[in-house]
Amino acid sequence: MKTRAQNRRERKAKQISSQEKGAKQTSGSVKQRRRVSTSSPWRRWGWILSLLVVVVIVVVVVLLIQSQSGDIAGIVTYSNLSRNHKETPMTYAQIPPVGGDHSASWQTCGIYSSPVPNEHAVHSLEHGAVWITYQPTLDGQSVEQLRSLVRGHDHALLSPYPGLPSPVVISAWGLQLRVTSASDSRLARFISKYEQGPQTPEPGAACSGGVGTPDVQ
Repeated sequence: MKTRAQNRRERKAKQISSQEKGAKQTSGSVKQRRRVSTSSPWRRWGWILSLLVVVVIVVVVVLLIQSQSGDIAGIVTYSNLSRNHKETPMTYAQIPPVGGDHSASWQTCGIYSSPVPNEHAVHSLEHGAVWITYQPTLDGQSVEQLRSLVRGHDHALLSPYPGLPSPVVISAWGLQLRVTSASDSRLARFISKYEQGPQTPEPGAACSGGVGTPDVQ
């Protein structure tokens, strides 16, 4: 039989073992809570950073698409333009006109130092020409810049235009852009995109051999 002393020692040993087990469980739960509390902010920041990366990628893709599409700010478009041949003076809604009824003869493309008839220039637009017009009071340096833009292009017209609403206006069939300076980079982009561009009613038609004799370029 166990003595009282042995019984006390066993009870004490059981009590110590129970306390140690409880302490281990408490320590484990504290560590787990620490892991959760330390990892939660990192998880939140991780989601935020991932979202920012996605937003940046979307913005870059949109900008790339816009740059590749060649969008030119400020262009005004006109639709449902008639294309009949008439040999009477026409009245046009736009200054200068971007389309509509016109003469059966087109204006020979090139550089002119005097105004050209609307009715002939509109026919050139129908053939895919780009028509740059400028106020007659525009300074010589700016005019020379415009001449440089037109040189080497077989479907481009340049002429002064009295009563122009802007220092320089560039037009194609159904399209028009007003600018205040001959150095505006949109002019070159307009020529590149719309000379014989997708808006052309008669693609492949000539812009030479019409009426008028361009200046020596």
